[in-house]
Amino acid sequence: MPRLALLGVGLLLFGTALPAFSWPAALGWLLILPIVAFVWVLRVRTVVTPDAITARRFVGSDVIEWESVTGLHFPDRRWARVVLTDKSEKSLPLVRFDLLPQLAAASGGRITDPYAAAAAAEERARADAEDDGDQASKEE
Repeated sequence: MPRLALLGVGLLLFGTALPAFSWPAALGWLLILPIVAFVWVLRVRTVVTPDAITARRFVGSDVIEWESVTGLHFPDRRWARVVLTDKSEKSLPLVRFDLLPQLAAASGGRITDPYAAAAAAEERARADAEDDGDQASKEE
């Protein structure tokens, strides 16, 4: 479990414990917040394997087989959404665009890495430019 997330939950517990213990009749319910945060940190995740994608939410899970996936999109800087063959969408918790290289590696090649594709295209363009330069120098 990420240490930073646990630190945040600990700080939330500390911040809610002081008012809850000083006036338990009115603010005792604040102690529920760190428990909910702890469960959220433990539970919510997306697991990608070469066989399927498992999206675990606070309540419930979805197992999405790769055969039913047609694509991904990232609406308005939120979590990724997987588009299914029936045109429906499901969110992938904690998956953002910057995690796309890890998602591509975990998918076993089913998702392409746009960063690697851009680097490969740039390398091909550089090689083509060098070849054109070599041909121009031979013609002179």
